[in-house]
Amino acid sequence: MIVVKIGGAQGVNLAAVCRDVAALISQGQKVVIVHGGSAETNEISTQMGHPPRFVTAAQGGFTSRYTDRTTLEIFAMVTSGKINTILVETLQQNGVNAFGLSGVDGRLMVAKRKEAIRIIENGKMLMLRDDYTGKIESVDAGLLKLLLDHGYTPVVAPLAISHESYALNVDADRAAAMVAGAVQADRLIILTNVPGLMRNFPDESTLIPQVARKDLEQALGYAEGRMKKKVLGATEALDLGVPSVTFADGRVEHPIVDALSGKGTTIS
Repeated sequence: MIVVKIGGAQGVNLAAVCRDVAALISQGQKVVIVHGGSAETNEISTQMGHPPRFVTAAQGGFTSRYTDRTTLEIFAMVTSGKINTILVETLQQNGVNAFGLSGVDGRLMVAKRKEAIRIIENGKMLMLRDDYTGKIESVDAGLLKLLLDHGYTPVVAPLAISHESYALNVDADRAAAMVAGAVQADRLIILTNVPGLMRNFPDESTLIPQVARKDLEQALGYAEGRMKKKVLGATEALDLGVPSVTFADGRVEHPIVDALSGKGTTIS
């Protein structure tokens, strides 16, 4: 079992990813796909007159999208609507019987809603309310295994449902980690638009090929921007029993094959 997370950043070679997935499935490999959609959501929300707002959490310093109700609906339209459908279409064209869904469908992913978040803005601590984001607490592995056992390849959009049954925006990297843990994946591969974790971003010659679990805190210090969330997701996946996590370059001709052969950064 492999879980593949396809990054939402621009530049990922979607056609190549789908070809690799098709090749793996033809060899009897089971694959679950989780995808993002941040770059396209930014673009479309700006076109719709509701540009994205990113905030930095007071605790941990992680940056995330502030999701009011309008932003949530745009995010759902782009990720669960456009991106998920096009990804399923491309996989079908490669002979993969892909099945698109989000974490809202069948309560696949249940998350605790962060109704109020503390942020740092212009050096001041502020409280933001009416936020539709959440932290995933459970994944219905039975639903994913049901699809896999019937010959489908699940393609999961990064939306979850709250305990009160509200749709929530969830971080796709952390969603992939939770999914990988739930289905007891042998490996989580996180594809992005860089070759992996670098000591000196963006100098690709400083790529770190291997990171031991005990060195993850140090690795977090090397991470820049979105890579911080990916390292956090990797930590959560390992804590859930996933043996290894690989950050790999999604721009190349064989992104998953390369990741499985040792390219990128592997944390184990």
